[in-house]
Amino acid sequence: MKQKSLVIVSAVFLLIAFVAGAMYYQSRKAAAGAEAYQRDRSTFVRDYSPTRGNPAAKVEIAEFFDPACDTCKEFAPMVKQLMDAHPDKIRLIARYSPFHPNSDQVVKMLAAAQMQGKFWETLDAVFAAQSLWAPQHRPQPELVWNYIGGVGLDIRRLRHDMESPEIDKMIEQDLADGKKLNVKATPEFFVNGKPLPSFGYEQLKTLVEDAVSSVY
Repeated sequence: MKQKSLVIVSAVFLLIAFVAGAMYYQSRKAAAGAEAYQRDRSTFVRDYSPTRGNPAAKVEIAEFFDPACDTCKEFAPMVKQLMDAHPDKIRLIARYSPFHPNSDQVVKMLAAAQMQGKFWETLDAVFAAQSLWAPQHRPQPELVWNYIGGVGLDIRRLRHDMESPEIDKMIEQDLADGKKLNVKATPEFFVNGKPLPSFGYEQLKTLVEDAVSSVY
């Protein structure tokens, strides 16, 4: 009887030790991943990148997007829901990937709008009218002007700022970072540097929730 009890106690002890070891390994793995992300963080977020959410959030979603991409438009409210579900814990970083012909002109509008503190409002307006200025994935940038008038932008200044060499450099840098990260389609998401295992909202949700649980 004593021998049987000893075996049970030993088994319980080993199980506890295994669980504790696994938890320690996971914590160290998460810490190592966080350290690696911080070392190469500039590839995912640049000083000029538009951001939304708590600047001190420990979970960062870098999204490479194209304003003419209908899937990017569909994901926008879903990403917002993820952020609302974890108040102040997530920061969204917008990166440009104008893969559609002529969509770089719309990106320039967005970058110029950011100079007026109106990036997100302008992006919302651009997405809302996307089917009108980019039918069948064929962007017609000149039509976008018809749909951003209610955002409160100084349009004259916007047109001037669009021609800034700094904006061209931003787009070139985002494209270069995207190439380095093997971004070939939009939207492409990275959560604290980790790419989606496969594309889909549930995959993004899982990656975000795992990241939140590991750092909070």
